[in-house]
Amino acid sequence: MSSEPPPGSDRQPPEDDPFRKQPPPAEGQPPPYQGSPYGGTPQGGPYGGGSSPTDPLAGMPPLADSGKRTLARIIDMILVGAVVWLLSWGFGFNDYDMDTDRIEYADTVGQSFVAVVLYMAYDTYLITKTGQTLGKKWLGMRVANLDNGATPSVQSALTRSAVLWIPFAFCCACIWTAISGGWSYFDRPYKQGLHDKAAKTVVVSTT
Repeated sequence: MSSEPPPGSDRQPPEDDPFRKQPPPAEGQPPPYQGSPYGGTPQGGPYGGGSSPTDPLAGMPPLADSGKRTLARIIDMILVGAVVWLLSWGFGFNDYDMDTDRIEYADTVGQSFVAVVLYMAYDTYLITKTGQTLGKKWLGMRVANLDNGATPSVQSALTRSAVLWIPFAFCCACIWTAISGGWSYFDRPYKQGLHDKAAKTVVVSTT
């Protein structure tokens, strides 16, 4: 079995990424991270701003509240859902058509396809660009790589959105979103949803 590291595992965030965790200070020097790029002050404790050099969250803002994350997700679902509805209406997709003998599901599949493409594009583009969907931006939080605090790459953001939205659109709807996102309420110590675990990300506060 090869001992080579997996491709991309040594990827480093750009030096000018304001969210990139700083290296440990030299002995006798003050910590390089005195606040978040948003002007907030990190908190100590197991969920952010820890001082242990082995803690992945050391040097990062505190983890976001799970309740605020849920509200941000609802905001995003409403925003994108409105666009999905308009496009589905424009293309003639309906939830279903009934006649005396059967229920026709073709339109439902078309609507689901539109939904998954738009939700994934929305999440992937905005998280890759700033780490924030509109809901997260308005409620003061962002997605960060667990290992270095940087804004997720396209691959990480795409993985995260695929785990969240593909089951939502094609089979499990809100049940899967509740399971995947609700996982953060119980997960310790990083408060990750299942989509965060897949992408190796966390959601941190920006306020």
